[in-house]
Amino acid sequence: MIFPDRNTNRQATNLILMVQELSNQIAVVTGAASGIGKAITFKLVENGAKVYALDLNKEKLETCFQNHQPGITSIPLDVTEEQRVNEVMNHILQKEGAIQILVNCVGITGITNIQSHQVDASNINHVFNVNFMSCFYTSKAILPHMVENKYGRILHLASIAGKEGNAGMLAYSTSKAALICMAKVQGSEYAQSGITINAMAPAVIRTPLVDMMPDQQVKYMTDKIPMKRCGTLEEAANLALYIVSPSNSFTTGFTFDLSGGRATY
Repeated sequence: MIFPDRNTNRQATNLILMVQELSNQIAVVTGAASGIGKAITFKLVENGAKVYALDLNKEKLETCFQNHQPGITSIPLDVTEEQRVNEVMNHILQKEGAIQILVNCVGITGITNIQSHQVDASNINHVFNVNFMSCFYTSKAILPHMVENKYGRILHLASIAGKEGNAGMLAYSTSKAALICMAKVQGSEYAQSGITINAMAPAVIRTPLVDMMPDQQVKYMTDKIPMKRCGTLEEAANLALYIVSPSNSFTTGFTFDLSGGRATY
């Protein structure tokens, strides 16, 4: 007699439940055309959600998602322009009636592998506009509607650098620290509104963003990980899927670590 693998059956059951949970939900993902944003977009669609994929790079959006209609609608957008963010969010709300999920994945590193006294103020301003202000704009636009509907899930993609501070990455590290703090503030403010707002802090995930970093910078970060490897896009997407699901109903204002053992607090 062949006995079924209990773990396999359990995984299949969990997948079915997750699909049912996200069925008919509307999600918005920024920075969706590459890396973790792209992986999360596909993961959400696979699990029943309809996703609006936002990214500055129109060409990448079309290449990534042109064969995935109607599950994914791509919209080119510079998320550092608050007025355009408001226009796009209002367009989605008018069309769909509600947005249940917001995942902010947009992010840049700025100039890295330099000491703080060498950092130009314009670089810090640019990194903060992309990494922090864009997340403020999108969440500000969506939160009133989530409050009205008494339900919502928001995830800000931060970084272990925002907790520990990576040497040579002042602009990036401090912008991600600001995101972690915003998740704490927002999570507390809307805790009684049926909305959870959390952050995720990956260590090094193998993405195009990481590939563009100097080898010395990547080695510095990877050497700090007890597992001695980069995380995968699949691991990041799986964690994000739980964070924005209805199952995550009692955790808010929290930073979920994805660090291979690096984070110890």
